Amino acid sequence: MDPELQYPWGLHVPPSGQVLVCGSSSHAVIQVDGEGRKRLATLLSEQLVSQKDRQTNPVSVCYNTNMHQIIVGLNNGKNIVVSELQ
Repeated sequence: MDPELQYPWGLHVPPSGQVLVCGSSSHAVIQVDGEGRKRLATLLSEQLVSQKDRQTNPVSVCYNTNMHQIIVGLNNGKNIVVSELQ
């Protein structure tokens, strides 16, 4: 239970075993530990996406291990957000 995760929708488990979860209503993608008990990071939030994408909710997420990016599908069905991870 994390206030930054409202209406969890899509998730992805990368090879590291941690879990990426879309908070559809909170407009965020967070990373939690493999047990699902502790938030490790906020990977994408409303502040990090463009103004036109802020009104859409993240519903799917995938981690590209080759490029170290997360790819987030938005509920409007037309756009994705690609974010570089450090």
